[in-house]
Amino acid sequence: MTHEGASRDGLRLNALLIEAGLPPLELGQCRRFEGYLSLLLRWNARLNLTAIREKEGILARHFVESIACARTLPAEVATLLDFGSGAGFPGIPIALCRPEIAVTLAESQGKKAAFLQEVVRRIGISASVHPGRAEALAASFDCVTLRAVDRMQQAVQAAAQLAGPGGWLALMTTGAELPKLQQAAGPLFLWEPASPLPGGEERILALGNRRVSLPA
Repeated sequence: MTHEGASRDGLRLNALLIEAGLPPLELGQCRRFEGYLSLLLRWNARLNLTAIREKEGILARHFVESIACARTLPAEVATLLDFGSGAGFPGIPIALCRPEIAVTLAESQGKKAAFLQEVVRRIGISASVHPGRAEALAASFDCVTLRAVDRMQQAVQAAAQLAGPGGWLALMTTGAELPKLQQAAGPLFLWEPASPLPGGEERILALGNRRVSLPA
């Protein structure tokens, strides 16, 4: 990507991706991430969207980690629910990096849901916002993602019901927390070996595949 094609923020994001051993973004994706960052910084000045408030931290932690998740999700995923989306991580980066996936951003807090709707409208991604509790959705999904959700164990228990047969749970957590979350998901899920996420602090991505039924 040339210096003429992206702003300083986009160039910094690509540098962080390369440092993490990940391919850089294409120019169109990069510009949309720049727009997302601009909206996030503006809204975060008024709302507590994310505890990390400085630009470098948002790029290095939220963006890079979410992009890594997007690129690790199984190729067959066509529908995805971001459970308790908050500021849009990882749902919005998934929608930007994997446009073939129909992403639903579920957020029960009204102001955060309004922010998500503004991002979807302004940067032009094909995601939908559910401004309510994810548990109220009368649908199932190929994949349900969870990251930094309040009462994570209870959330995983509810999210497990929204993953269809053969679908996936994608948990962004730490190695220490994972066993409790796997137990909360229940016996229908078979778990792949967890993948480390960039940024340290023992952050991992764990993918669980929902079986159609329990073995006899």
